[in-house]
Parts: sequence; structure tokens; C-alpha cells
Amino acid sequence: MNTAPNPWRLCVAPMMDWTTTQCRVLHRLLSPSARLYTEMVHANAVLHGDRARLLEFSASEHPLALQLGGSDPTTLAAATRIAVDAGFDEVNLNCGCPSDRVQSGRFGACLMLEPALVADCFRAMQDAAGGVIPITIKCRIGVDDQDDDHDFQRFIDTVAAAGCSVFIVHARKAWLKGLSPKENREIPPLNYPRAFRLKANHPELTVVLNGGLTTVSSMAAALDELDGVMLGRIAWHEPYVLALAEQALMNPAFEPPSREQVVREYAHYVSTRLAKGEGIAHSIRPLLGLFQGLPGARSFRRVLSDGAPKPQTDPMLLFQALAAVTLTQAMTPPPKPTDPRDAAGW
Repeated sequence: MNTAPNPWRLCVAPMMDWTTTQCRVLHRLLSPSARLYTEMVHANAVLHGDRARLLEFSASEHPLALQLGGSDPTTLAAATRIAVDAGFDEVNLNCGCPSDRVQSGRFGACLMLEPALVADCFRAMQDAAGGVIPITIKCRIGVDDQDDDHDFQRFIDTVAAAGCSVFIVHARKAWLKGLSPKENREIPPLNYPRAFRLKANHPELTVVLNGGLTTVSSMAAALDELDGVMLGRIAWHEPYVLALAEQALMNPAFEPPSREQVVREYAHYVSTRLAKGEGIAHSIRPLLGLFQGLPGARSFRRVLSDGAPKPQTDPMLLFQALAAVTLTQAMTPPPKPTDPRDAAGW
């Protein structure tokens, strides 16, 4: 399979209320190469809402994709033109979100039931982009009672015939009837072979796998079969995995920054946000899991969480959290050496 680096080899998924500009800046400090995605923004909101807030990003976030929701080709085309002018590197159409709000608006995962409409949307968006940036599709392997192979293949074939060459596949069927969005992240089981068969049947397509990739080894295994991997909640709960993935999957010469270094660099960014009159809480949230699994992680989170709501909080809060980690680690006894006789059953 193709293992050459490509723009989608390592990606971070669009996640509502999580992949804000603050989160993406943190992720960029950890991974210079990962392709980052915004939260899903409805095309109507881009046209009629607070565009400056919805499309805000920092120059450091590139390469950066805007994910759009919607099902009207004309509206999606207009939003795509705005995205091109704003400087995004890609526009991605959401055909995978299973929430009730998304279904009632006839976008997200329910679009998998209407492949011809998705093809029309894609063509309109691609024409609007004028070849300046790629238009991509993020989808599931099916919805409700659809056949995993036949209906998924029909969806891909229809949209690919319209010119789409990049599909980001969440390898789990979405159940629009009876399951919550949270349950749809775990039920039914992931079906990686379905994504692998898609690539085998369509070697000309770029296929990126999303869903359940939580370790570098699982990412590397997926890249033996596919063109790219997209990390979801693990990038929020344990963001340092991005630095490890960067080194293992993108650039072996990359030296992952220490967590302390990341906090110090991020503190400078937080200062710029505060200078604009923004509270610190939005910048603190993406940072909470940075020390996950290490001594001091709980102290780090507690200092940040307790300090964020207080008035007049400044970036020194981040250094106080670092100090709490150092103190905890200094007070943590080293692990006891393993007696080889234990392993031998003596």
C-alpha cells in the first residue's frame, strides 16, 4: 500500500466544542505536520452568522481545513468561496455526524442516504473552490439498516464520479434511530476491513481512517493499508500522542518537545488572547490532558481548573500548574525494582 507522505497522512478530527482555534494552536505545537480541522460550521452560519468568530484561526494552524455542514449546493458553494478567501487549505463536507439537530437540518450522516445530493453538493463546492483548495468528504460506512458493502460502495462511487478523490471514513455505521451521539461513538463496533476494502477497490482514491485510533501502533497498522489516519477524542484527552505520532508517522528526525516546553510556548499564545480581552478559560480547556497518565497530571488539572474562573487570572496560572507537576513528581517514590525471582515464580 501507499506509505509515501501525503497531506492527509496524519489528521485531527473536527470535534464540536473541542477543536477550537485555541485547541488547534496547542495541537500545532505538538505536531508540525498534522492536518487540523475546525469544528463543523453550518454553511448558513458562514453566510449569515458571526463570520469573524466562526472562521477565526491563527497563522500557525496551517494546514487547516474548514468542515462545513449543509445540504444545499448553492449555500455550500457560497460558503466555500468564503473559505477560500479566508485562507483555509481545504473544505470538508460533513456526511457523518449523527446528532438529532444535524438530522433535522438534513445534513451530517443522514446525507449518506442521498448520495446523488452529496455529489451535487460536492460539484458545487469544487466549482466554487476553482481548484485553489481541495474539497473532501467525511462520512460513515453507512447508516441504520444500510448494507455495509453495497450501500457504502454506492455512496462512494456516486460521489467519486462527481470528482471527489479524498474520503475520510469513520469506520462505524451511524444509527440515526434510537442512539445518542455519544452512543454512536461506540455502537456498533468499528469495521476497519470495510475501509480497507474501499482502498483495495479504489486505489486511485485517498482514504483516511477515523475511529478508535488511540495508539501510535494502531495508527501505523492502519497506514499499512490506507493513506492516512485521523485522530479523534484521544487528541483532546491525551494531546501529547500527537507529538509521538509526528515522530513515528511523519518525521523520524522530529524531536518531540517536552510537555513543559509546550506549556511555556502555549503561555505566550494565551497572553495574546488575554490582550484581546478574552478570558483564560477557553485557552485552558485543551491543555488539561497534557500530562495524562503521568505523576502530577491530577495536580496540573486541578490548578488550571481552579484558577481559570477567577477574575484577573493571567498566564502565570500555567506556570503554577507546571510547578504543581514538578512538586508532585518530586514527592512520588520511584517504582520498586522488579525482583527477577518474582517473574520466575520463586
